[in-house]
Amino acid sequence: MTRNDGRDRTPSERADVCVVGSGPAGALVARELASAGYAVVVLEAGPRFDRGERLERMERAIRPAWGPEDVWEMGGERDAFSSTGPRYYPLNQARVKGVGGSTLHWQGMVMRLHEDDFRRESADGVGVDWPISYDDLRPYYAAAESAMGVAGASDNPFAPPREEPFPLPAFEPSYSDALFAAACERLGVATHTVPNARNSEPNDDRSACVGYGTCKPVCPSGAKYSADYTAEAAEDAGARIIDRAPVQRLVPSRDGSTVEAAVYATPDGSEYRQEARQFVVAAGGVETPRLLLLSRNADRGHPDGLANSSGWVGRGFMDHLFVGAGGRLDQRTRQNHIGFLTSESHAFYDDPGRATEGTGGAIPGSDADLGPIKLEFLNYAGPSPVELAMDAGEFGDDMLERLRADYGTHIAMGGLVGQLPRKENRVTLDPSRTDDHGNPVPDIQWALDDRTERTIERALDIQTRILRELGATVEVTIGHDGTGPAYHQMGATRMHVDPSKGVVDGRLRTHDISNLSLVGASVFATSGAMNPTLTIAALALKCATHLDEDL
Repeated sequence: MTRNDGRDRTPSERADVCVVGSGPAGALVARELASAGYAVVVLEAGPRFDRGERLERMERAIRPAWGPEDVWEMGGERDAFSSTGPRYYPLNQARVKGVGGSTLHWQGMVMRLHEDDFRRESADGVGVDWPISYDDLRPYYAAAESAMGVAGASDNPFAPPREEPFPLPAFEPSYSDALFAAACERLGVATHTVPNARNSEPNDDRSACVGYGTCKPVCPSGAKYSADYTAEAAEDAGARIIDRAPVQRLVPSRDGSTVEAAVYATPDGSEYRQEARQFVVAAGGVETPRLLLLSRNADRGHPDGLANSSGWVGRGFMDHLFVGAGGRLDQRTRQNHIGFLTSESHAFYDDPGRATEGTGGAIPGSDADLGPIKLEFLNYAGPSPVELAMDAGEFGDDMLERLRADYGTHIAMGGLVGQLPRKENRVTLDPSRTDDHGNPVPDIQWALDDRTERTIERALDIQTRILRELGATVEVTIGHDGTGPAYHQMGATRMHVDPSKGVVDGRLRTHDISNLSLVGASVFATSGAMNPTLTIAALALKCATHLDEDL
């Protein structure tokens, strides 16, 4: 990148709202408020990526010479981080800094949280309750599905109530999903459609999915939703987006009750102040708490970080844990013909210990000892044929026979398990290491609790039993030892009705500062086990409604 590309990155003289971040949360807030006639400025730390380069980025994704960080230019001093907790957290493996944020490379699965996810303490005595209910978020869920162009079907018997159909028709189940469905039916485990934020038919001036199969980390066709489209709509409505403008700190007023300005840097080495009436931080599950911690100002009443009188900024960090099992069938499974999931099961979500024929009964203890489990049927064909060929040490017909034997007969399941919020799991600052602007990098301190580990084992047991019912030879399991995060960073600026126990209220406004709102998964009070992006989008639309009322 050049240091000076000729773009005007000086502050706007007048701004009603300054939004930090242009992922799905920031872009939706900007679009809604700009459409309502407000002067909106968005400060984005990363660049604008040229859509014309997506085929090239797809090439990076599928060639072994490139790593996952290379596809969207992550890494280096700008993106440095520490992970000093009991479990290493590979932060840069799955985030993007740029207009559109991490939706540039996400999987695209969008489901609503269940009703009990908002009342976990009341429902089973663990975690905390959100200050809002499912019904409070219900209309915003519908609006978010419309904004993202969600393809789905109302065939999930475990889903929370809804009145309206999905905006687009669902994708047909893959061939391998049909194999799973038959085995699950014999076990009494219901399967159903996965809601996907990708076009099943042309929509919003974008094509239907054409089957590149590289959805994560890049969709060359544009069929999968990404927030850069919403950012463009925000600009069309009058918003101004300043890219490559990482915010260094927020400046509180002298009495500490409001934010005066966002201080940001530009590629030419300049530093500016953007003033506004309202500020919205939508910088992701790690950078949002980090920015608040970097903005500490003892002279103006915030010695431990901005909006941190509760001490919960950075604490309560959560992620979803991946659990998986895979094996081989004595038949072709026709996997990997599509790059996304089409079927799943929430049968063990609200009742993770349910007894089901062939899957065993509940493990010892009550259901409150287990978290929600979301099962996924994976599009997995087995080892890459390119890698197999390179490692085979064989040629000609011998290599062909080896490839036919080792590729295309595999099948796998995955699942997500949620964590409860714990003060020990946190995002903090590492003063021993700095980024390209001299700021302490984020330090993720992360570990698993006993309840999460029990749920991982339960999920793995269910998966292996389903695979065996399918007739597969189970060859690989990913449980406690091999599990890793789903890169759904949640909870580090959590929502709570009590200002002493959380950072924002039900309106997404910080308890301590009257003109500062936070949007994104960092405000989640509990994690559930659903992919969080639809809830992120719904909360952003809710926040925009409240800001419109305040302005």
